[in-house]
Formats: sequence, structure tokens, C-alpha cells
Amino acid sequence: MRSKRGRTGRRRKKKMVTDSTQSAVNKSHDSEYVQLKRWLKVRGFQNHHLRTAEFTDTGRGLMTTKFLQQGELIISLPEKCLITTDTVLQSYLGKYITEWSPPISPLLALCTFLITEKRAGDNSQWKPYVAVLPRTYSCPVYWESVVVHLLPEPAKQKALEQVAELHELYLSSLPFFYSLQSLFHDSTENIFTYDAVRWAWCTVNTRTVYMKHKQRFGLSTEPNNYALAPYLDLLNHSPAVQVEAAFNEKSRCYEIRTMDGCRKYEQVFICYGPHDNQRLLSEYGFVAANNPHQSVYVTKDVILQCVSCKEKQFVKKWSLLRENGFLENLTFGLDGPSWKLLAALKLLCLGPEEFTCWKKILLGTSVSDSNDRNCMELVRKVCTHLLEETSQSLMNISLLKMKKTSENHLALVEALRLEELKILQTSMDILKNGQYITS
Repeated sequence: MRSKRGRTGRRRKKKMVTDSTQSAVNKSHDSEYVQLKRWLKVRGFQNHHLRTAEFTDTGRGLMTTKFLQQGELIISLPEKCLITTDTVLQSYLGKYITEWSPPISPLLALCTFLITEKRAGDNSQWKPYVAVLPRTYSCPVYWESVVVHLLPEPAKQKALEQVAELHELYLSSLPFFYSLQSLFHDSTENIFTYDAVRWAWCTVNTRTVYMKHKQRFGLSTEPNNYALAPYLDLLNHSPAVQVEAAFNEKSRCYEIRTMDGCRKYEQVFICYGPHDNQRLLSEYGFVAANNPHQSVYVTKDVILQCVSCKEKQFVKKWSLLRENGFLENLTFGLDGPSWKLLAALKLLCLGPEEFTCWKKILLGTSVSDSNDRNCMELVRKVCTHLLEETSQSLMNISLLKMKKTSENHLALVEALRLEELKILQTSMDILKNGQYITS
């Protein structure tokens, strides 16, 4: 919604810009970024209005030294600057990859390339880029188990799946890593360690842009849509901005265009997509404050703890919900319970004489006042359960913080839980005040 304008509004807006400018520390003169820009310039990159800076709220990012108009290019990065599977196949690794059977995945090809280039140090032609990559990441695969288990259930399961996926990738890739021994003086066991693979895996998963590639000989048929984009990947995410991002076949550049514009000396943001904070934390290792896409997920286990499973028609009701896709993506938001959550709980609250009306429920029709009342009672019960669970998790986080355990990672879980607590408290207020329309 467009804010009201006026003298007060303009003053406040001006103060925000000033504060934002003062909170940014220019890093563009640091040697590592000077080297990166020189290296990119040799590869055809021309950009005079972006500066590397350190921001108090988002960390490292890019600011603009000029006003960016709506529709203007933020950045245009030549193909020669990108690291793709083509880059890997055309390198010293290409021979080893194409001769290996079964074919390795595009993901593994990129991870292997990153590890070997990092190992090469000054001898790497990609050193200026590798030098500015994070040395570690805040993704859950780096967390201690005790911290992972403080996450909300869906995020915890996702984190555990990622850890298992990473371990499987590492173990299954060892024979291929051993095949590269002739490239090194040291043993490949000391080069392709689990930590090295984890670092490369997080680099690919958090820093690549989407770029569709054709199937390449020597690689498996798994998705091949990764492109590491030096300098461009310094742009931070904001759910509030709109951009257009794609590889331009005519210019042979990866381009990002702002749809909102950006004021001079402000941080330039892009949007990774309409992701909630659980996904942002799981895949990128951060939480966005005041995320409009944020929601609290209601799992099947939570519902089962709040309903009576002894009811005669329960098994049939549960089966209908599962068959019609009403046991997934059930949520609370800042506007209360989602329509899908209400529909699922209404169906579970159908009396024996109302059961034949289950299709009407899933189509959004109210069946009876008693069903609506029972549903509201159940949804309040579910919300209370989640509030208690979230509050307990926050208490456990406070205890661990006192012990100085994984403080940075705990801070991320705490931020996620606090955002969810706000949503649940708002939803409960809506339900208690009778503001929610059930039909």
C-alpha cells in the first residue's frame, strides 16, 4: 500500500535514507574487492555505480552511487565471468569427468571445481572470486544437532534431510575424488574432505543464479541450472523488492533489472523469490525481518495431538484430507489461520449426520453453526499448542545462549521463532476477539 505523503512523511523518509547511508561502511577500496573488480574488468565487466559495503543489518552487500530508475539495469555480468558446468568441463577437470562412469551430477562437478580452485590458491585464474567467498556458512548443515532440534518441525526435518543428503554426496563421491589423484601432490583424502565438500555445497546452493543449460556429455541428467556469478552474488535479498533476472542470449550477459528503482547511496536489493523464513533459513542461512511471506506451518502431528483419534469416522476423514491434498501447507499468518487450515479442521469437526457434506467443506461452504463453532475451538487449540511449543523453544534457546553454545546459529533460530511467535499471538488475538469469519 502506498504510504501517505506530506511534510512529516517526507522528513521521515529522508531520515531513513540518511540513517541507511550512515550505517554503510564502504569496502570497495579493500584490496580483495579491488582485485575482484580488476579481474572482472579484464573479462568484460563494466560497472561504475555499484560499491561493496558493509551494512549493519544485512552484512556485506552492494550500494549504488547513483539513482536507479524503474526498469534500469542493476548489473550486467558477461558470460566469461560466470562459473557453470561448461566452465568445469572446459577446464583441467573435463577429461576426468567425461571419462568417469557413472556420470557425476552438475552439482558435484561445480563442487569439485570450487574445491580444486580454492586449493590452487595463487595459481587459480579464479582466485579473485574464490578469495571473497565466505569461509563458512550459516546454513543448518553447519549447526550442532542441539541447535537443529530447536527449529520448528518442518524446518528441522528439512535440515536433517540436507545433512543426510550432504553426507551421501560426500561418501558416494569419494571414488571420483580418488580418480583425480594425478592432479595433486597431496593425497585427495586431505583435499576432498567432508568440510571442503560442505563448503562447496553451500557455496553452490546459496550463491548460484538460475541459468538453464543443455544436457552435457559426461554429466548426469540431474538439473543443470546453476551459475556462480562473481560480484553479482554480493546483492542481498529483500522480500519487498521486484527485479527481473535472466541470462540475455543477445548480450551474452546475466542481467538484473530493478522494477522499483533505488535511491543514491542506498543498498541495492534483489529478491530470491516469495520465500518464507523457514525456507530462507534452510536454503540461504538467514531470516528476513518483517517478511510478508512468513507463516507458521501446522504439521499433521500437531493436528493429531489436538483431535480425538477415537472418533468412529476419524480414519475416513483423515483419508479424505490426505487424498485431497489438505494435510500439507496448512498455516497461520498475520491475518490468522489460512483458509486451507480452516477447511481441514472443519472437515475433522463434522458430526455423524453432517459427514456426507464433506465436499462442501473443501469447496469453502459453511455446513452449520455448530461445525463452525467446533472448528474455531479446534483451531484455537492448535494455535495454543504451537504457542506453547514456540515459547518452550525460546526458553531452551535462552538457556543455551547462557552457556555460550553456537551463539550465531542460536540467534538465527531465535529470530525465526520470534517471528513465528508474533504470528501466533496475532492469530490468537484474532480468534479470541471473534474477528475471524468462518464461512
